[in-house]
Amino acid sequence: MKYNDDKVDEMVLALLYLTITETDEWGARAWKSHDWGALDRLHAKGYISDPKSKAKSVVLSPEGLKLARELFERHFAAGVK
Repeated sequence: MKYNDDKVDEMVLALLYLTITETDEWGARAWKSHDWGALDRLHAKGYISDPKSKAKSVVLSPEGLKLARELFERHFAAGVK
């Protein structure tokens, strides 16, 4: 099945926001158990650290954290259809 990579990337970024475990002035850390292709694309866009590491999480950049929050609220906030 063909699908829209950009839409998948938005959903993965929004779901990374759901799994944030810590935040600081440099961004946030979230669990990385998502599609590897989407994680690679998000890394290429500068939103997350390189997912190809032994760590079970990735670091969202400040820009990635901001966009993840916006996408999460847009797609998953209560009352959204």
